[in-house]
Amino acid sequence: MLKKIIIGVFKPKFLFRWIVKSKVKSCKGKLSVNGFSSVNKNTHLGYNVNFNGMKITGKGKCVIGDNFHSGTSCQIMTDYHNYDCGTRIPYDNTVIVKDVTIEDNVWLGYGVIVMKGVTIGENSIIGMNSIVTRDIPANSIAAGSPAKVIKTLENNG
Repeated sequence: MLKKIIIGVFKPKFLFRWIVKSKVKSCKGKLSVNGFSSVNKNTHLGYNVNFNGMKITGKGKCVIGDNFHSGTSCQIMTDYHNYDCGTRIPYDNTVIVKDVTIEDNVWLGYGVIVMKGVTIGENSIIGMNSIVTRDIPANSIAAGSPAKVIKTLENNG
């Protein structure tokens, strides 16, 4: 009910942007939030970041560089349960934290999930519904589950 009242009073883009700006640790400027998005308190945003429905979870640091663009329904996870050496099965109460870094000029397609501990290099594109479990080098197009580089882009810098 409260959500409906708030959205009725404020324009959704303003509200979505306010929610993100109120939680991030830092933002260089020019933030566009075109769909409901949430971030953790350890999120650092570059200049000209565009969210169209992003969810950043966990206790780890998430650094997003300049000129970032996400499709809708994207997720970035910065921690996970201890399923390997835990004291209970399937997992114990231990949470393992690993930071995520997304460099400048990166585009995440619809429904991309970026897992803990990953770095996505600058000038890269991740195809829709991909799950990024390992680092993606700069100037790459990657897709799949798990995401793999399918093309290297020429840097005409």
